[in-house]
Amino acid sequence: MKINTYKDLIVWKKSIKLTIEVYKLTKQFPKEEIYGLTSQMRRAAISIPSNIAEGKLRSTTKESRRFFLISFGSGGELETQIEIAKQLEETKNLDYTIIDSLLEEIMKILNKIISNLTPNA
Repeated sequence: MKINTYKDLIVWKKSIKLTIEVYKLTKQFPKEEIYGLTSQMRRAAISIPSNIAEGKLRSTTKESRRFFLISFGSGGELETQIEIAKQLEETKNLDYTIIDSLLEEIMKILNKIISNLTPNA
């Protein structure tokens, strides 16, 4: 399969799905978390596909790598926020299975992409 745009990237497609799943999950969070954990998780999730898209559209390998690294960092943020949610009394019994699985896949793919992109000197 030829990759013409960022929309053809499997990692971008999976990260869009992850974002939708984060929105579904955080709808179940207590209302007092709307400006706290809910907002943070949604922003981190949205940042992943957004930076993948921007990285794919950049003209140099160095610029592309930078945006893939930002996306990877947002994945780490989201991982941390999910862990916090799993430990909070109000949200610990929610189902994190789909999100955990998608995020793990995305992080592995991003790690591989980043390691294959060597910046031009």
